[in-house]
Amino acid sequence: MNSVKEVLRYFPTIISNNIENIINQNSDVEKQLQEIRMRCNNPIILKLSQKDIIVDYKIDQSEVLQTLEKLCENSIYAYKKQICEGFLTIKGGHRVGIAGTVVTENNDIINMKYITSLNFRIAREVLNCSKNVIGQIIDKENNTIFNTLIVSPPGKGKTTLLRDTIRNISNGIPEIGFKGKTCGVIDERGEIAATYKGIPQNDVGIRTDIIGNVSKSKGMKMLIRSMAPQVIACDEIGSKEDVQAIKETIISGVKGIFTMHGSNMDDVEKNVEVNKLIKSKQIEKIIFI
Repeated sequence: MNSVKEVLRYFPTIISNNIENIINQNSDVEKQLQEIRMRCNNPIILKLSQKDIIVDYKIDQSEVLQTLEKLCENSIYAYKKQICEGFLTIKGGHRVGIAGTVVTENNDIINMKYITSLNFRIAREVLNCSKNVIGQIIDKENNTIFNTLIVSPPGKGKTTLLRDTIRNISNGIPEIGFKGKTCGVIDERGEIAATYKGIPQNDVGIRTDIIGNVSKSKGMKMLIRSMAPQVIACDEIGSKEDVQAIKETIISGVKGIFTMHGSNMDDVEKNVEVNKLIKSKQIEKIIFI
């Protein structure tokens, strides 16, 4: 079953049929499809790499709820924690964003009601996309990696590049004599390994352990204590807590590969905490996409 068909099974039949008809009329739609957005009382929008397709079908709130119930296997209560985080990860590694009215108690989100929008983000692995940069990340002399920061604006592929880099570091690269390393991934929002019921839907390598649904700072400490990684990886660092945990990780002898939002060195330096890692030379390589 291809990735788009995996997603369409969650929609009410009339909606999935509408989308499937569009795909059948133009095969490029399936290849380029990035998002399917449902908004209450508005038409479905298919976001492609270069354009949007507006589907001539308006969604009502009952259809949004029906779709959510399918996503939650008819037990929305069982998925309450994920809903409060604002997204669900489904089989195939696809991620569904959720918007509605947030219910808070003592400044904590305890529920979300009146769900009005769902955003299906189509997961696509790009194997070997790291081949042009992996040589810069690997320290061949010491058979390890350089502590590396990958920087790009949102939506430009930094997580995709990170995922494939982890896969190569974990599996090893025989053609250059690089032996695979035990990797630990902190997958805070499920975007790297995209675990579904604990099973990674994306290939992150044979020597990789994943901890999800936890902050990056806590996850790093947990993995180091329990799984003895040689390399730690996580997505979108930037907070003081993240940087402190990275410092402790590096001091303990574990190498790291991380990402952050930005377009150039000026953007990186504006983040005071991350800039501390660079000034102290704890980050050894920076890759811009």
